[in-house]
Amino acid sequence: MDTDKSLEIIRALANGVDPNTGEEYAVDSPYQHPQTIRALFMAIQALERTKKADDRQRRLPGNAGKAWVDEEDRRLVAAFDSGKTTKQLAEEYQRTESSIRSRLIKHGKIQL
Repeated sequence: MDTDKSLEIIRALANGVDPNTGEEYAVDSPYQHPQTIRALFMAIQALERTKKADDRQRRLPGNAGKAWVDEEDRRLVAAFDSGKTTKQLAEEYQRTESSIRSRLIKHGKIQL
């Protein structure tokens, strides 16, 4: 089951509605108890944070967050010295532009 479907079900439960039938739960239902409702809304918030983090991770380049190796650093510096832009380097190395800038600062190629 995906996160969106889970959120849909939990939102229905938090609103006192049976997610399968659309009928409201009876007043004495556990889904109508204030603590249960609060717990369900906390679960919704947690799932939304997780979904947001997962969406962000999917948008990052393939090598984002991975450690740099010496050979990759040498090639990066040589490519920058040859005139490539940080945007071009980010695409080539599948890294974020900020990661590329950080490495170039570390190697004294650009200033902060």
